[in-house]
Amino acid sequence: MALIGEIIKRAVETADKVFTNSDHSEAQIEVLRELLNTAKNTSFGKYYEFEQLLEKKDPRLAYSEMVPYHSYEELRERWWQRVIDGAPDITWPGKAEYFAVSSGTTSSKKHIPVTEEMIKAIRKGGLQQVKALADFDLPSDFYEKEILMFGSSTKLKEVDGHYEGEISGISASQIPFWFEGVYRPGKEISAIHDWDERVEALAKEAPKWDIGGISGIPSWIELMIKRVIAYHEVETIHDIWPNFQVYTSGGVAFEPYRKSFEKICGKPITVIDTYLASEGYIATQIRKETEAMALITDNGIYFEFVPFKPENMDENGSVKNGVKSLTIEQVEEGVDYVLIISTVSGAWRYMIGDTIAFTDKKRAEIKITGRTKHFLNVVGSHLSVIQMNRAMEGLDEEFNCDVKEFTVSAVEKDGEYYHSWYLGLGSKSDLDEEKVAQKLDEILQENNKNYRVARSKALKGVKVRLIPDSYFQKWTEETKQKGGQVKVPRVMKETDFKEWEAFVAKL
Repeated sequence: MALIGEIIKRAVETADKVFTNSDHSEAQIEVLRELLNTAKNTSFGKYYEFEQLLEKKDPRLAYSEMVPYHSYEELRERWWQRVIDGAPDITWPGKAEYFAVSSGTTSSKKHIPVTEEMIKAIRKGGLQQVKALADFDLPSDFYEKEILMFGSSTKLKEVDGHYEGEISGISASQIPFWFEGVYRPGKEISAIHDWDERVEALAKEAPKWDIGGISGIPSWIELMIKRVIAYHEVETIHDIWPNFQVYTSGGVAFEPYRKSFEKICGKPITVIDTYLASEGYIATQIRKETEAMALITDNGIYFEFVPFKPENMDENGSVKNGVKSLTIEQVEEGVDYVLIISTVSGAWRYMIGDTIAFTDKKRAEIKITGRTKHFLNVVGSHLSVIQMNRAMEGLDEEFNCDVKEFTVSAVEKDGEYYHSWYLGLGSKSDLDEEKVAQKLDEILQENNKNYRVARSKALKGVKVRLIPDSYFQKWTEETKQKGGQVKVPRVMKETDFKEWEAFVAKL
């Protein structure tokens, strides 16, 4: 038995019993009070009278009535541009030393303030994830292995007195000293800016490490693992890292990658989902019985929820001001909500852009169901990303086609609308695109009555192009960057879609 590992395992199990099952409503009330009190003397806090809000009988209600919803563009135009320019005490006390730069799934880059308090909150969220390991029945020796965190470069860019990078790079650059002994690939390799060079350096050193866990976005982790396998001319990653047992996924749904991960692994692995966004550490999976993640309700983020209904949204995918939000005790299970957050980085009633649904209200467990702007509702089809993901699973069951990436747009031709899909396959296929389109249409009609009605009226057809999934990776390299938090948009607007089609046509 691994003695040190057994000691650590018991410590984790004890911590899990002590710190889980908190009162989420009380935790959220306390978080909001702390946020308002800390920021009451900032420009934002004075403008929206935070000090007076704290004196109200119900500060949560008063806060929701006083402060409007904010998109990133609205916060930046009115408040965050001054933060970026170096002004202190605008939306949070002091100056922001770091900015998480994210292109996300839109064409324009975002600069999200990352305060010292947010970095501490992200670390605390990581500890929450470590505590959750107690529920996954991992052997004692796992706790003696090394952890590979592979996201964007930790070499941050200095700009006008602050540092910029992706949130994964910022987080990794700030790891505590006591974690450095087990953190891989280590500071030197992690600081390499070019993704391909970083992977090559990692592959060279890989046999020297005893990796037990890996963390990162599935698409880029898969490519990294494949390169390590090819570099050492082995069959699976377990030939290099035989003790690899846990993969912590994040950023996108893991399910489309499950089959390809099984092919590059020689043993079963435990997959744990997390929800780390540029705006903070929002949720993490804490139970093996479910793939849902528990909101971290006592860690510097106050949550509100708006029912994701057409009447609540404007044409830009933002919540209309005046629409009432719900608190964590008011939500219902199985309902799609737009997630609204207020944070220790000075984001106030911020529309992060994700929709979620509660799977277990008592445990505050959720699943991400889509993006507010990645919602296909032209001619009333009312398709969410989660419904699209389920349709891809249905295609895989029907054709064994391994759809790993996809994007879709509503295209108008001669006054009629079509849904035009590009499906990225993980392996070569001679499937008939018309048959795939017909089956996709059938699946969506069976599972979405709004889509079924739209198909009987204004939505005239469905078109499908089958392409290698590598085209999506090449697109991110050419239009954004490789690795890190980069994700492929599931739904494209017409202008972006024309650029995408032109790009694919050149390949």
